[in-house]
Amino acid sequence: MAQAQPNQLRRPISFTRRLNEAWHKPALMVFLVIVLAHWVEHLVQAYQVYGMHWPRSQAGGFLGLFFPWLVSSELLHYVYAIVMLIGFIWLRPGFVGQGRTWWNIALAIQIWHHFEHLLLLIQAALGTPFFGAAAPTSLLQLAFPRMELHLFYNAVVFAPMVIAMFYHSFPSADEAHRVKCSCALRKPALT
Repeated sequence: MAQAQPNQLRRPISFTRRLNEAWHKPALMVFLVIVLAHWVEHLVQAYQVYGMHWPRSQAGGFLGLFFPWLVSSELLHYVYAIVMLIGFIWLRPGFVGQGRTWWNIALAIQIWHHFEHLLLLIQAALGTPFFGAAAPTSLLQLAFPRMELHLFYNAVVFAPMVIAMFYHSFPSADEAHRVKCSCALRKPALT
């Protein structure tokens, strides 16, 4: 049997592997901060409408106070949706068991949320709203107001994401041996 020579080059560890092993915990924290910052924007916007009774056209969240042109851009909303989608895909291999199941649920919902934003971006780029609407309109926006719809989308993506992170942080004894990152806050005793 031939032994490896000390001067042989080792295959470099891929970015995805590092991201889901050594870098998983900090990457998840960065992702969580991005998600929470976006949540704050939507909650501030809802408060502006329902608490301060501002017209919806003027309620742009915290960023909208300083950059109203930015928050009305479909491109900004699309970029956030694609960042979320990429984050869910890149961080997925680090999850196992129940955590992976819940992460997959959040990912599936985000795929739909991304599609809705892509539809809005296409309409804005073409300068032609679909469905006979006066402004770019997503499919579910035909039945629900945009602000409330996006609060809902963020909630239904965030809830399974948090559940996934809980199971990932507290893996069962059966799943603990498969976790390859340092995210677990408590490692169960293996019996």
